[in-house]
Amino acid sequence: MRFHTLVLRNLSRRLSRTALTLIALSVAVASVVALRGIAKGFTHSFADIYRSHAVDVVVSRQGTADRLSSSVGEESVQAIASVGGVSRTAGVLLETMSLEERQVFGIPTMGIARESWLRDDYQWIETVEEVPANAKQLSLGSNLAQRVGLRAGDETLIFEEPFVVAGVFESRSVWENGSMIMPLDQLQLLTDRAGQVTYINVVLEASLDSDQADEIVASIESIDGRLHALPTEEFVGSDTRMKLASAMAWMTSVIALVIGAIGTLNTMMTSVLERTREIGVLRAVGWPKRRVVRMILAESLCLSLLATVIGSLLAYLTCVGLSRHPAASGVLVPSIDTLTVIEGALLAILIGLAGAIFPALRAASVPPTRALGAAD
Repeated sequence: MRFHTLVLRNLSRRLSRTALTLIALSVAVASVVALRGIAKGFTHSFADIYRSHAVDVVVSRQGTADRLSSSVGEESVQAIASVGGVSRTAGVLLETMSLEERQVFGIPTMGIARESWLRDDYQWIETVEEVPANAKQLSLGSNLAQRVGLRAGDETLIFEEPFVVAGVFESRSVWENGSMIMPLDQLQLLTDRAGQVTYINVVLEASLDSDQADEIVASIESIDGRLHALPTEEFVGSDTRMKLASAMAWMTSVIALVIGAIGTLNTMMTSVLERTREIGVLRAVGWPKRRVVRMILAESLCLSLLATVIGSLLAYLTCVGLSRHPAASGVLVPSIDTLTVIEGALLAILIGLAGAIFPALRAASVPPTRALGAAD
């Protein structure tokens, strides 16, 4: 009998036990892949907010722990625009609103100046030709509009005040597709933040190199010591929400991995104890200790690889199902890429081998005479 055939036969002899171990490992892998995919999806969607507008630098308030809750004076928008090498700027006020009559809460709402170039970067699916001058207005992302059942020209209430839906837009960012846009002055008045924005988007001239861009960042911060300018990728990567999502994903995954490792250890240890006589026969016919260890580890490795396939598929189906749920539409954007699957596979192999190493060493240490005597 060949070595790999013996390994497969050993796994199939106790199908129920093997299946239970496979389930534990698969759930562990699915947890790692799904949670990491969701965390990456949040980061990618957040970054797309700026990439879709070709933003090179994001300016927020210095010393703010959560940069999305920072407060920058609106006058800084024009001051930054006058810096050499800056192509254009736009201030954005970010708040959270609710459409209470539609039972939808915690909607990201962006205040953007009516004449801002940012508005031109959106694809407008529906618009109202003319909104009454005294009417309060807002625009809805495509996912949000579908979720709340509103179209351009409809009315809705915010803080019990009527608002006209001036348009429905679509963005490359799924996060923005689940948000609202209001005129900047209107959102400032509504939230009692007159003359303030949360951050300032800065687009640099295309001909600049990285060294020149760094000089412009320094020039922006020299305007006011309270300004903190960061390249877009660095701004996204250092955001508190993104760090928290990644940390929570890993912490939850570790718990699942520990459970998977314990399940593997239990299965492999029980298997070794039940096969004491068989292992003794193999040692008696000339199998060296290292080959016995290889056999036990190979069995665990097969389980880990199969768990990677099942767990990755389970993670993908779970994420797709959750992302299509109305409550998660425009919020949950999983990104299960090749690297995420590889991370899950490596961790599955690691916990599989970790759970099998002790049983493997124990099996190899049993003398042939003792093993054969166990049958008597």
